[in-house]
Amino acid sequence: MLFILAGFALAMTEDGARWVGRGVGFLEFYAGVFALVLLSATVGLGLLTTERVFLSPSNRVRAQLAHRATAMIGMAYLITHLTLMISLGHVPPTAIVAPVAGIPVFLGACAFLMFVLVIVSGFVRGRFAITTKPWIWRTLHASAYLSWPVGILHGMTAGRPPAWWVAWSYIVCLAAVGGALIVRVMATMRRPELTPEWVKTPEVDRSPIERPIDVNAPVSLDAARRKYRQAG
Repeated sequence: MLFILAGFALAMTEDGARWVGRGVGFLEFYAGVFALVLLSATVGLGLLTTERVFLSPSNRVRAQLAHRATAMIGMAYLITHLTLMISLGHVPPTAIVAPVAGIPVFLGACAFLMFVLVIVSGFVRGRFAITTKPWIWRTLHASAYLSWPVGILHGMTAGRPPAWWVAWSYIVCLAAVGGALIVRVMATMRRPELTPEWVKTPEVDRSPIERPIDVNAPVSLDAARRKYRQAG
């Protein structure tokens, strides 16, 4: 909101409008690239954050924080990219839900909707953690592994031919996520099996506990009869 208000304030002057136009032009071409790079980092960190073989507990916490941060920033760039494509007239608004602007553009819309599902499922993870069906959350959140390659295909096929450094950024993203996947597989193979372990506990004295009887305390007739039967 602060950036939006600052943009409106700058647009009120001639020089400010020129700078806003340059910023919009820059984001028009590169917001999608930034979104794809950041969301690729999100997928890679998501593959690594749960591994206990290579990461210590403190490093897992840091990786989870980085995973959430890259997800939020990547979604901000993705929403910016989508908003600019529609507001500048490159695609109609219906392209989000229908392939009216071609299959490559529709692939990007599908990736966007799946990433939104992943982000929302991340926010409500606590609700699934206390239920008896945590697999529902895992299934929803794992859709990121499908939305990410769809986003890669969209970036490589939609719009103008990518510059050389953009194409190399896609290759780096593929290599990074592939490396994270290899580390995840190796960690899973090296993870020790969970075996039940017998723990010796102190023996419990099951003998009845004798409590002193307060002869002055008021006792009902039924309670007196029960004590009499227990005494023998």
